[in-house]
Amino acid sequence: MKDIYFEQIYEPKENSLRLLFSRSVTSQTPETITIGETEIKDSYSINIDESLPLIQIDFETYVGYSNRNESFTSWDEYEEFEGKIFRIYINSRYLDFIKVSTFASEDYPGPFKHYGITCLNHVVDVVSVSEPIIKEVQRINKNIECFSRRHRHQITSYPRFGPDGPRSARR
Repeated sequence: MKDIYFEQIYEPKENSLRLLFSRSVTSQTPETITIGETEIKDSYSINIDESLPLIQIDFETYVGYSNRNESFTSWDEYEEFEGKIFRIYINSRYLDFIKVSTFASEDYPGPFKHYGITCLNHVVDVVSVSEPIIKEVQRINKNIECFSRRHRHQITSYPRFGPDGPRSARR
């Protein structure tokens, strides 16, 4: 897996965590990017591959989590990890932050790890005592109207309910 996009983060139940990611595909069509008066030719955009299922990562519990704009991150020689896109940290600034800003310890809630996911536009950090549960989930049908940060689908109809249910909203 080369690059992923961060799609969504939420708590399906209190103090649990669900993360959703999309895989990417590189465009086969070269583009020219103009920045000011400078042109960069033969660039290839990296897009969400909507033909593939989402990657869902669940944590049954967590000590802390963070989402950073990838544009503001920098390489830190102090940090040690295994993995590329999906990382398990041995040493990290975020792990140090958790250790000094919480009373989480080896005794309570138990041994915890720092998991990091480096995406095209975000870096997601999770410190948890529970191992991540990773699976693929199907995308929502494109015919369902929704708004997302990358794609805006026009809403053509939606249910309108009055105080007594669907029938009371009819005029």
